[in-house]
Amino acid sequence: MHKPYYTQDDIDGLAHLGSCPGESPFVRGPFESMYRQKPWTIRQYTGFAGADASNAAFKRTLAEGGQGLSVAFDLATHLGFDSDHPTAQADVGRTGVAIDSVEDMKRLFDGIDLSQVSVSMTMNGAVLPIMAAFIVAAEERGVARHQLRGTIQNDILKEFMVRNTYIFEPEPSMRICTDVVEYLSHELPNFNSMSISGYHFQEAGADPALELALTLANARAYLDRIAARGLDLDHFCHRLSFFFGVGMNFFNEIAKLRAARLLWSEEVERRGARSERAKRMKMHCQTSGWSLTAQEPQNNLIRTTIEAMAGVFGGTQSLHTNAYDEALSLPSEHSARLARNTQLILQQETGICEVADPWGGSYMMESMTKAMADRVRAYLAQIDAQGGILQALQSGWVSEQIQTGSLHTQSRIDTGQQAIIGVNRFVSDEPTPSAALLKVEGSAVLNEQRTRIAHLKQSRDGAAVEQALARLAAGAAQPGTNLLALTIDAIRVRATVGECTQALLGHMRRYHADSRFLRGLYAADRRQDTAWRRLERQVKTFGEGEGHAPAILLVKLGLDGHDRGIQVVASGLKDAGFEVDMGPLFSTPEQVCKMLKFRHYDALGVSILSGAHLPLIEQLVGALRENRLDAIPLFVGGIIPETDTAALQDLGVSLIFSPGTRMEVIGESILNALAAVRCHCAEVRAPYISSDR
Repeated sequence: MHKPYYTQDDIDGLAHLGSCPGESPFVRGPFESMYRQKPWTIRQYTGFAGADASNAAFKRTLAEGGQGLSVAFDLATHLGFDSDHPTAQADVGRTGVAIDSVEDMKRLFDGIDLSQVSVSMTMNGAVLPIMAAFIVAAEERGVARHQLRGTIQNDILKEFMVRNTYIFEPEPSMRICTDVVEYLSHELPNFNSMSISGYHFQEAGADPALELALTLANARAYLDRIAARGLDLDHFCHRLSFFFGVGMNFFNEIAKLRAARLLWSEEVERRGARSERAKRMKMHCQTSGWSLTAQEPQNNLIRTTIEAMAGVFGGTQSLHTNAYDEALSLPSEHSARLARNTQLILQQETGICEVADPWGGSYMMESMTKAMADRVRAYLAQIDAQGGILQALQSGWVSEQIQTGSLHTQSRIDTGQQAIIGVNRFVSDEPTPSAALLKVEGSAVLNEQRTRIAHLKQSRDGAAVEQALARLAAGAAQPGTNLLALTIDAIRVRATVGECTQALLGHMRRYHADSRFLRGLYAADRRQDTAWRRLERQVKTFGEGEGHAPAILLVKLGLDGHDRGIQVVASGLKDAGFEVDMGPLFSTPEQVCKMLKFRHYDALGVSILSGAHLPLIEQLVGALRENRLDAIPLFVGGIIPETDTAALQDLGVSLIFSPGTRMEVIGESILNALAAVRCHCAEVRAPYISSDR
């Protein structure tokens, strides 16, 4: 909570107040000139379908004011599957571009001068083959390694905590991260070898202080591993960058970014770094995806503008602004242009770039920056007391902290205590105007990628590929061997991303996480709420009539690892009195059927945010029919365009919940559907339910 006002007393004794932008500890910005000579880089996160479609989008981005490229890969690529792998096919090309080989990477950047354009790649699990493909593609286009500029995310720890696009278990994954840093530090001197991310913590429910604490805790773990390789902080530290989310709490977000630089400078200096360059934190920011609403989506333009201003006032070096329609689908060309124009207007029409850190010396902002830093230090002390971030991860502490924040936020939204205009306050009765949504034809992309993979395998030197993959597999068993160097050799002779992953899996096991959700927290916040108490009574009445509480199985189908929504729903329904089980991430239709046979369930709920809902639900319904389980009521939650509602209902889906549906609406709708089944009523065809998560 903010004070009603601040005075000189609030900033007395702050050590950094006399510093200028560009001076340690860099609270006021990492560079003296900041945006006066060079504004922040406009870097839009782009990628969908195949390499040709994404290449065209990249060229539009650059032509319309984009100043750097940020590549979004599809889920199959993230998890190390080739597009023709049976597990991956529903997700190919939907949430990013499908990359199966260096040939795809060459097409992705065709006609783009990689010696002039910096490239950020959000890749962690399959970082070895993707980084290798980028390096080989550039070489074969005649671009020398020292000319390449950009960033590879290479931050695997946060994948185990929130985003879930991991492949290998934590220890071998940490080795891979360190191999990448080591190799790039020597071979690509102008390419950032790691972007340590807090963005995904915020999207999963962490408040700004927890987001920053977990980011710095992960960074410290990486520093320990890298230092153990004998790399000097002053040699590699300036090639580490950071990635933060910027939400709607305007002042707190600015304070968070200022505190981040302060704390990082302290941490690196404490470890013995001497150069100012090593102690200077560089960051990329992205406006919040979670803050976007499907209801009255044009309101998101305003939200994104406010968040972008917070990122700029906080001193970011590059910025991505989300498109207003991303709560509905992939951004359209029109919405992506508006998102870029938001930044161009801030840069060129407002005068914001003329003064570095206008908040410096502010009673309020300096006090808030100190308070943020103190809260982060307290979190870091808790992590240290457990033995470090890996121990805090394995104990479940990290997940519990994030889920606690997410549940408290959701309860405040559902009760209206936290305002979201157009969702829980000042809600319009008028229907949301339809927008031209970008829709990926997944089957066409899949067929194209299959054809390209088949042609690649027919035209390459098979013996050379086998030898390179054998060396990579052997290297996985030899800790002193740099795996990126070996992967580059394999990619150069046209091994695929999936083949490189399989070679490593011979000595590094695939990681499988436990599904967890908290109990009691959501209900505790809503005990006095009339609507919540009504739902609890209805659940109790159902249980008395049936002889058992309504039992629901919740699952994530396909390769979508974003689980904030399903965890919140599981917690809320459990607190209301439902019996709730949650299946493992990346469940297949066959696995779902096995779970349904293991115990009795009254309903099945599926969460899908990847855009693959139609093929995945079709596969699931087919498996349910084969196993004679198709009588169970099925409901679906996620980002589901209204244009797909009829098709899902024709497949047998009883209820569809969009992001934003209040918990009591979800619970009551499920109970009504179950009552209809019990009464042998007509098949339930509920309207498209849209409210406020």
